[in-house]
Amino acid sequence: MAESDYSFTSTLLQAAKPGEGEPWAFLVLPKKASEILPRRGRTSATGTINGQAFSARLEPDGKLSHWLKVDARLQEAAKVAAGDTVSVTIAPVENEPEPPLPEDFAKALGSAAEARAVWDNTTTLARVDWIHWIESAKQAKTRTKRINDACQMLAEGKKRVCCFDVSGFYSKGLKAPESL
Repeated sequence: MAESDYSFTSTLLQAAKPGEGEPWAFLVLPKKASEILPRRGRTSATGTINGQAFSARLEPDGKLSHWLKVDARLQEAAKVAAGDTVSVTIAPVENEPEPPLPEDFAKALGSAAEARAVWDNTTTLARVDWIHWIESAKQAKTRTKRINDACQMLAEGKKRVCCFDVSGFYSKGLKAPESL
């Protein structure tokens, strides 16, 4: 275990509203675990669950901590299921990976040369925040508006999304899923 690692035990929770697709579970990191991470917003980490290595994007829980989605593949590899107590080790990644660009936002950036030029010159963490702001929209209408607003703000030279609390702490707009 490296000096930057943090180990803890947690109960793997089943999401009350998992949505479509494969079933998944999640766990909420203790605040002490989140404190070793570089930011309270969306961030990437590596670690293990019951000794099984993973690399994942952590989501803010709105309480200055994070939660981790544990997909079916990782559950199977770690031989765990919702309801199990698991041993977890977590560590920050050395360099935040480039976030995947959502198809609808990529299309909009493709039609806005000035916005794309600024986008290409922002930091990876700024791009993480722009994408998180867009993806955190709960309705399709809001998402479309945010994409249009993002293109406008970027075209105006704004490299960071304004007025978006990436941790969810102040706005309470972000939180861990509800469990069964």
